[in-house]
Amino acid sequence: MRIVIAEDDFLLREGLNLVLQGEGFEVVATVGGPEEFLAAVEEHRPEIAVVDVRMPPTHTDEGIKAAVAARRAHPGLAVLVLSAYVEQSFATDLLADGARSVGYLLKERVGRVDAFVEALHRVAQGGTAIDPEVVAQLFAQRRADDPVERLTPREKEVLSVMAEGLGNQAIAQRLFITENAVHKHIRNIFLKLDLTPDDQTDRRVAAVLHYLERS
Repeated sequence: MRIVIAEDDFLLREGLNLVLQGEGFEVVATVGGPEEFLAAVEEHRPEIAVVDVRMPPTHTDEGIKAAVAARRAHPGLAVLVLSAYVEQSFATDLLADGARSVGYLLKERVGRVDAFVEALHRVAQGGTAIDPEVVAQLFAQRRADDPVERLTPREKEVLSVMAEGLGNQAIAQRLFITENAVHKHIRNIFLKLDLTPDDQTDRRVAAVLHYLERS
């Protein structure tokens, strides 16, 4: 799997490079800024990019803007964003064109190599990978009139784990419930969020997107 790394911290960039090559990824470029990142994506056409939220020159949102621009130029590009902090405003910008193939993890998770690599594969395969700390903070900011507030506490738990990108079996294991219970809760989530079956829409993705971008 071809991958571009955009991270301005040299040590972290090289560390990611070594880890990902060791896990079988083909790292086609490592860059330290948004312009170099966009040029690398244009040249190498990778399947996935790992992008730091904050990059030069202002170290604010250059990474997010570059990731959004890259996805618009190359719609098939999967993007996993890394940040040292929970930056809740990323959700609407990054997910505005659809929730498929995107992830957002805190940099501290990178040290857990197995989980980090699993998240990369999930994003590359069209799923989502949202850091649990981001999920927790988004839930803490729900508005009273938000449809998510129709959900029971257990349904909110299921939706929060869905937002991390886990499948039904993993959700059941995380919450210590049966897969049948997970199916039931997900059906209720779809009903309460007014997500009816549609050939053009993945309801799991729509539920997660609704949850993330309405914070």
